[in-house]
Amino acid sequence: MPELVPTSEDGRIYEWCVLYPYPMQQKEEQTLLKEIDEIFAEAGAREVARDKWGRRGLAYPIGGLKEGTFVIYYFEMDPAKVKEVDNVLRITKGVLRHLVVKPPKRYQIVKYSETYEQWLKDRETVEQQREREREQKVQEQVARKAKMRAKATTERKKVKPAAEASSMGGENLTEQIDKLISDDTLDI
Repeated sequence: MPELVPTSEDGRIYEWCVLYPYPMQQKEEQTLLKEIDEIFAEAGAREVARDKWGRRGLAYPIGGLKEGTFVIYYFEMDPAKVKEVDNVLRITKGVLRHLVVKPPKRYQIVKYSETYEQWLKDRETVEQQREREREQKVQEQVARKAKMRAKATTERKKVKPAAEASSMGGENLTEQIDKLISDDTLDI
């Protein structure tokens, strides 16, 4: 990240934010951006950096528009020319709003458009990771339920033969029946 340090003692670095309508025809947008560059060139400003944020929603409607395109400029320029550029931008057709800020000394430029793109990539990765974790939890729950059902089925099979044997007497019953049938001493 470049550090904002003026090249001369007379110049200072200013951050300019320019907002123009979205949607705008590509040709009109290029013409407007060239006009803005010419305004700064006439003021003797030297461009240090530019960060085109692109389309963003507005906090409140401006001229019936709910979205706009933001461009952030960093210019080194004479402080006496700031008011002049401010007035020209105010009347420039196509510029909805603009803002000028004098950044503090040793200010580091952060390209928010690049940071935003990186965030989008990271966010997708985080969402994919969350989805994987959800799927893993569901698989674990399914496996746990299957084990519980298998165990219950095994228990039922163990209990069922024992219950049948105890209720009917199993082999003991068969032996007693055979003994009764074979016993000749029975008085019937």
